Order: sequence, then structure tokens, then C-alpha cells
Amino acid sequence: MTLPVVGVTRYVTPLREGGSLPGIVEAEDLGTYVCKFRGAGQGVRVLVAEVVVAEIARHLGLATPRQVVLDLDPDLARYEADEEVQDLLNASPGPNLGIDFLPGSFGFDGDLPVPDEVAATVLWLDAFCANVDRSWRNPNLLWWHGDLWVIDHGASLYFHHAWAGGVTDPDRFARQPWDPSDHVLRRWLPALPDVDETLGARLGEDVFRDVLAAVPDAWLDVAGTPGVEGPDDLRAAYVAFLTARLATRQWLPAGVDA
Repeated sequence: MTLPVVGVTRYVTPLREGGSLPGIVEAEDLGTYVCKFRGAGQGVRVLVAEVVVAEIARHLGLATPRQVVLDLDPDLARYEADEEVQDLLNASPGPNLGIDFLPGSFGFDGDLPVPDEVAATVLWLDAFCANVDRSWRNPNLLWWHGDLWVIDHGASLYFHHAWAGGVTDPDRFARQPWDPSDHVLRRWLPALPDVDETLGARLGEDVFRDVLAAVPDAWLDVAGTPGVEGPDDLRAAYVAFLTARLATRQWLPAGVDA
């Protein structure tokens, strides 16, 4: 699979909740998107995590906004008065990540009637992908049209931030436990054993290959990862890490057996 590519026609407004300064943009397909910029300080690996985890979430049956590649012309910066926004636009020519804007959605506050299976699936996803950013302070969950939507996956798959010296050992990530103590949905932890077998069966090496195929070459940091010859080598590394983790259960709370 590949993400559709659409051109950005207008920068609308920044979203200042996050440190990477995403922005609302309009595109040539008449869509409105949250744009996550390749030139932001967190780097392109965050965009890789966003795509990979969103696609895994879809395979698990969770609602997550549609994603596109936003082709950005830095000339848009000429029309922005905010110097910080100008710098970000100038640093992000070409392919950026667009996440469908959900008008009228609102943040999850813990009091909404989330189905047990959905809440447990979000927990399983976050444990599998090592997401450290779904706390009460920053739930990264939206309520829209009566459903819970998962967003903002950039803090997942932390292992790739250690690749400055080359791809590391996938077995270490496979065994790494996940701490749910600060998770916004932690009260559903007892439900994890009930969903584990079903969710694990929805994933696999072939699924992971398809998921990584959606990541543009431009976001795969070949230059910053010694020992790899091209984007497909990095895709294979991600697949190896995800496949190794799926084969274990040390990462899953509540003592679920492998």
C-alpha cells in the first residue's frame, strides 16, 4: 500500500499543544489536514512511527484518521507573519505527513462510555508499539461521531532513535516490558488476556511489510543509520523488530502467556 500524495494549498493555523508545532492546512483535494512537518525538531523518524502505528491500529480494528503525504511548497512561507512558522515551512519542502482533521471532535476525558474491547485494544496497541504518550495529561484520544479515535503515535517505536550507530538488536525490543502505570485507560488492564490472542492473530510479518510500504523513502533516515544501503533495508529492519516483538509477550502487562 502507499499513501496518496496531495499538494498543500494553504497554511491555516498552528497547533501549539505539541512541541513539534503541527499545523492545520488545506490541500488540493479540498481536504483539511493536521500537517506534521518533516523539518520539525523531532525529525522524520517520528513521521515513520505515526504511519506505522496508525496502520497497525487499523489492522487491529481501531478508528484512526486517514493519512496522506502532503507535498509542501516552501513558497507558502512568504505569506506567514509568524517567523517560527516561516522557519518550519522553509525547513519542510516536499513530503510531509497529513492526518485528516476531524471537525467537531473533542478529547477523551475518561468519562465517556468506551466499549471494553476497544479500550483493551488501545492498551494492547500501545504495549506492542511501546507508546509512552497516552497519559491523563496527554491522552491522544479523540471522541468523534460516537467512537474513540487514536491519534498521535510519534512517541512509539522508540528503538529507532538508537540507530545512530546502526540498526540495533531486535530481540532487546522484543523483550522490553511496557509500563502502563500512567496510561489513561489503565483500568482496562484486566481485559488484556481476553483480547490478546485475537489481536495478535491480526498481525504478522506480511502485515508489517505492507505497513512499511506506506512509508515514503524520504522519511527513512538512511544517512543517519550506518550500515544500511537504502530505504528497503530500513523497512526490513522495522519489520524484523515488529515481528520479533509479536513473537514474545514480555511486553504485555497482566501476565499474558506467549
